[in-house]
Amino acid sequence: MTRFHASLVDTSVLDSIASFCKTVLAPEARMTDREARFATHHIKALSEMGIMGMNLPTEYGGMGLDPYTLLEAMANISGTCASTGSMVSAHFLCSDSIKFGGSEEQKQKYLPSLASGEKLGAFALTEPSAGSDPASMLTKATRAGDHYHIKGTKHFISNAGAADVFVIYAKTDPAAGGKGVSAFVVEKKNGGITLGKAEPTMGLRGAHAFEFSIDARVPAENRLGDEGSGLRTAMKTLDAGRIDIAMCSVGIAEAAYAAALEWVKTRKMGGVNISTYQGLQWMLADMATEIAAARGLCLETIRKRAAGERYSIEAAMAKLFASEMAGRVTDKALQIHGGYGFTQSYDVERYVRDARIMRIYEGTSEIQRNIIARSLIAD
Repeated sequence: MTRFHASLVDTSVLDSIASFCKTVLAPEARMTDREARFATHHIKALSEMGIMGMNLPTEYGGMGLDPYTLLEAMANISGTCASTGSMVSAHFLCSDSIKFGGSEEQKQKYLPSLASGEKLGAFALTEPSAGSDPASMLTKATRAGDHYHIKGTKHFISNAGAADVFVIYAKTDPAAGGKGVSAFVVEKKNGGITLGKAEPTMGLRGAHAFEFSIDARVPAENRLGDEGSGLRTAMKTLDAGRIDIAMCSVGIAEAAYAAALEWVKTRKMGGVNISTYQGLQWMLADMATEIAAARGLCLETIRKRAAGERYSIEAAMAKLFASEMAGRVTDKALQIHGGYGFTQSYDVERYVRDARIMRIYEGTSEIQRNIIARSLIAD
């Protein structure tokens, strides 16, 4: 798998994670998909590697990784088992929400157990009628003395079936639109969360997503930041999440490309190796070029993130291009395999299915285009 230049990453960490992916994740990836086995069965091993806290600084029990190494690791994990990558990414959305929006006391209370993998996190923003437009959410949080009564329904929430800690976004001022959204840390053990069934999904079958309802009393001290600051926290969290998804897309595309390249080098038709077919050579050339272009967009986004600069537009561009690139590359990989690619005997059909959601979650391609265009017009 291609990496960012060695001067940008912690090669010892990446070598360890690559070994973990090869020896632990890869042998079970196909089974995880076929049996729709929740990727949480890997949490213990992931935690021992420090992966569940890769996004957090050392003062909160995290690995304190630079963003180049963190995101290269996410590409490797997702290229090996995208369901596991999705579970980890969703966990990061929860802990990032607390990191970006919480007080020091809240960070000290919740982040160490999330970093260690002792507790699994979930990020609950999307609703049945408010996906791409979170300002239209209907979940309400009504203040009553020293607590809030939170009531509503969330949908397509990754990790919800096994999560211990939720960051739930709700309207504290329904008349204020997006400015009336607040964020709350809700622990499942305190009750009030009722889960539906896991959605039977096309891809990422080991990364379960749920609808759930909440009707709970939550201490006021569990609110992240001021009332009305929730959407700002969510957008900052999603900026980080979008570059995560961009690199996950790169990882899936690289795995598909590697499979196609190996197939072309070894497959013969009529006694002739198919690597001599110019049509297939061009497909491989296009695949490699698109992956390199996606990596370039990700690299610029990560550079800004590492420098502490704002990177919302770059993250939108990287997520848009990389997710759509992954769709094209995985489709070409299946095509190169011919009829074999359409069978479950080879991993390329799984790569196609896993890549498809990348254009939808954490902001659809259309939403990314809106973000980019609005910035261009405003400038």
